[in-house]
Formats: sequence, C-alpha cells, structure tokens
Amino acid sequence: MKTLNDYMKMSYRMEIVEDKDEGGYVVSYPDLPGCITCGKTIEDAVVNAVDAKKAWIEAALEEGIEIHEPDNLEDYLQMSSTFLHC
Repeated sequence: MKTLNDYMKMSYRMEIVEDKDEGGYVVSYPDLPGCITCGKTIEDAVVNAVDAKKAWIEAALEEGIEIHEPDNLEDYLQMSSTFLHC
C-alpha cells in the first residue's frame, strides 16, 4: 500500500484558472475529485494547492478511499494535441 509520501511525490496535473468575478486564482487536481483551493496570486494558489493535495490524500487514506494515480503526462499531451488539430 502506498503512503502519503508516495502519493505526494507523484506529479498530479494541476489546473489553474483565474477567477475574474472574485479575483485571484482557483486551482484543482482533476485526478483528485473535489481537491480544489484558491489564492490571491498564482504563487499563493499553488502553495495552497500543495496543502490541499496533502489534506485530500490524508483524508482518502484514513477513509480507505481509492486514490487514483495521476494520468500519464504523455497521454494527456497527445490528447491535447489531438483537440488542437480538430
């Protein structure tokens, strides 16, 4: 069984979106459902995202919830490239 440290070392894809209504930035991890946070600056949002990722994984481990490993980056880039060429 993987530990918190094992999961924290994995490169989960992070999505950062500017919140034009409220200001700041919203960050989520698509492979970790519900793992979302925000910050006034991109830097703050990323720091908060790492904390949110850790808390999400800790809670999932405690509750016995399955934690998916990150999508393969090459598969994601290939998929993104396919959409760009449509």
